[in-house]
Amino acid sequence: MRGFSVVAGIALAQLCLSASAQTAPASKEWPIEAFAELPAMVEPQLSPDGTRLAARVARNGELLLLIAAIADGPDRLHALPLGEHDLNWWRWVNDDWLIAGIGSEANVQGMPWSISRVASIKRDGSKINMLAKNVAAQNGDDVIWVAQDGSPRILLAYQTSIYSNAAGFWPQVDEVDVSTGKLRTVVQPRQNVMSWYADATGAVRMGVGYDDATRTSKLLYRADGRSSFRMIDRADRRRDESMVVPLLFTADPGKAIASDDHEGTDALYEYDLSRLELGRKVFAAPGFDIDRIERDTAGTGLAGVRYTADGPGVHWFDEGLAKVQADIDKAVGTGRPARIVSTSRDQQRMIVHVGGADQPGTYYYYDTAVGAMSMLAKISDKFGPKVHLSPVRTIRYKARDGLEIAAVLTLPAGRDAKDLPLILMPHGGPFARDSEEWDWWAQFLAHRGYAVLQPNYRGSSGYGTAFAEKGEGQWGLAMQDDLNDAVDWAVKKGIADAKRVCIVGASYGGYAAMRGAQRDGARYRCAVSYAGVSDLSAMMRYDSRFLNHGGRKDWLKEQAPDFAAVSPIHFAAQFSTPILLMHGKKDRRVQVNQSREMAEKLKAAGKVAGRDYIYVEQPLADHFFSRQADRLEFLQRLDAFLKEHNPA
Repeated sequence: MRGFSVVAGIALAQLCLSASAQTAPASKEWPIEAFAELPAMVEPQLSPDGTRLAARVARNGELLLLIAAIADGPDRLHALPLGEHDLNWWRWVNDDWLIAGIGSEANVQGMPWSISRVASIKRDGSKINMLAKNVAAQNGDDVIWVAQDGSPRILLAYQTSIYSNAAGFWPQVDEVDVSTGKLRTVVQPRQNVMSWYADATGAVRMGVGYDDATRTSKLLYRADGRSSFRMIDRADRRRDESMVVPLLFTADPGKAIASDDHEGTDALYEYDLSRLELGRKVFAAPGFDIDRIERDTAGTGLAGVRYTADGPGVHWFDEGLAKVQADIDKAVGTGRPARIVSTSRDQQRMIVHVGGADQPGTYYYYDTAVGAMSMLAKISDKFGPKVHLSPVRTIRYKARDGLEIAAVLTLPAGRDAKDLPLILMPHGGPFARDSEEWDWWAQFLAHRGYAVLQPNYRGSSGYGTAFAEKGEGQWGLAMQDDLNDAVDWAVKKGIADAKRVCIVGASYGGYAAMRGAQRDGARYRCAVSYAGVSDLSAMMRYDSRFLNHGGRKDWLKEQAPDFAAVSPIHFAAQFSTPILLMHGKKDRRVQVNQSREMAEKLKAAGKVAGRDYIYVEQPLADHFFSRQADRLEFLQRLDAFLKEHNPA
């Protein structure tokens, strides 16, 4: 893999910052570069013995995969530059090997395709194997099992052909020795089965099939790794039918843990595989969906479950982890949520994140035998554990039809919450949500003196099935009304000045910003769209390149039955407020043409560049601000645009 080589000899201080560093109070005038800074470390994962970690880190504005020993030693630190590749995930297999999901782009028959692979990496960085590199086709990073016995084995599901009429288009499952790259096929491809599931012993127990032509799904199951698969359930997606797919196979081969939303929100249940029946409810977060489960060390039981209420939460079933969580929470005090990020096999050693919505936080290494936490890395060089920036809280308001909507409100530190200039900032997705967590955009804008309001409009995730379904057919319509109603709430409360409101967003939030400038321009002094969607028909054509695009088309038509009626690109003449359009040329999620052609339409409609609209194309930027230089340019452009059109 070109560009994916080992760099040794980097001082740890370059990546993980000193615990003795002093920080200034939040009232300080922070430079724009501080907010544009990439996180110094993201999601560090401990090796099973707890002596090493793997994490994505930033150095000189670029991302690396770091492998580091906790204690000093001759091979303490190794960093692997990513080059043009994306680092999608990483995980330890045993004490000597870890694996990482790598994404890249390749030209296939004259078109750009996203390619995924798995790399195995020795703990000292001396060896890297690209797994199934000579046989995998487009998708090659679905690891469905990792050995629990310390051996370097995984189960990898991957395609061997890009052609849908070939058997290899549907993934086979191989057992892979990550130390050598040797493969042994354990499950052959099956027509329409794209997803396979294994239990803790490594037995492939389940497959989920989907036929895009008929929009039907099927569930294949077997009780062990030797029996034949049989179909135990079917679902017609056109009739909104669904199937229960286990999240976890328990030690009892006939039992599992599954999530289901029949009571309104996703909750955890026991599941009888022989009768396909849900049993006892294991956990629910009233009013909110669960996010994901944490498995126990054996892989057959629940250690915990994570969910997001107004902010991130966790419930530990494991008594030891529950006690550790309580001890940490007591030690750090209120207002600084602590999150157990990763633990060793024996749960004696762990990495803990301590931070809050007003600070990016710090990673600590905690050895429970010693009973003390030591700083591992500050996420920000500037905003350390002593700095608290603008306060964040969740508010709730009523939309015009009476629907209650939650929104995250960030207010400038040290200023009265009265008649402030307001930035309305809808999230992307749209099936996503904002919560009380660190947000570099929102904190930058609040630091500049703006109130920032982030509504979780109808159709957002996390609030149950009924709330999500209220977004169907409402792109650019009732979903847009929800945004306007949030502004009305802020004005009525006296927080915002109705004459000083701008709408700013990315991805779907960028679409909402365009739609606001076009449909509701009288409400907004300006609009900013980053990587926004302007043309839903073009988006659907782009999606047609991907697997199961028929189902995606159905979903998009449910969200917006009339693409043309809610696509801003068809109404360039109606734009009545200045708009800043920015887009990364290397965006693989939303094509750059979505913003480029919007700018061309505005020009053709007689809008004046530099006055009515500004278009900025970032040649190396992706959809996720992976480069610090792109973050910085965006904030600089945003700052200058707001100073001109809606000064704080």
